Amino acid sequence: MLLSATAFGIRIEIVLIILFVLILALGIALILTIRRLAYVNRKYYVIMSGKRGKDLEKVILTRFKEMDKVKVSAKRVTSEHRKFKGQLDSCIDKIGLVKYDAFDNLAGQLSFSLALLNQDNTGIVLNTMHSRDGCYTYAKEIIKGESYIALSEEEKQAISKAMTVEEEIEELTSPEETFDIE
Repeated sequence: MLLSATAFGIRIEIVLIILFVLILALGIALILTIRRLAYVNRKYYVIMSGKRGKDLEKVILTRFKEMDKVKVSAKRVTSEHRKFKGQLDSCIDKIGLVKYDAFDNLAGQLSFSLALLNQDNTGIVLNTMHSRDGCYTYAKEIIKGESYIALSEEEKQAISKAMTVEEEIEELTSPEETFDIE
């Protein structure tokens, strides 16, 4: 009579078999977990025991100290970079030169206009005109690519060259096109 009883609408023998299979599966999983834990513990004790463990701890602490030094150094370098970047922005880094003949009776293009600009296109343009009587030099202030004094055509060309020097360098240094030969 006991075996003919039901639980949840299922015969008790089937419920007992299902429970036995679950207990067996859980036992196997427990044994595998214990073996894996023992393996990890052996590895841990090998690493952390004796001289090797102390060395590992020392290495880790040394690396943390080195990382702290690197952080301090990185902050210092970043601060210096900001300082120098501000100074470099005002330095002359764009140059444009146009040579020409100022007077019809001279040859050899001894006269020139030279534009010296910084990153903001601010600087000066020098115009030197060479004649038989002497050499005359004029300087004009350039602010953001513009001058408050009238510019000659050569001076405008020199400023234009200076302002586009980065584009010209990029064109010269860009990889050349390759052609497939079949």
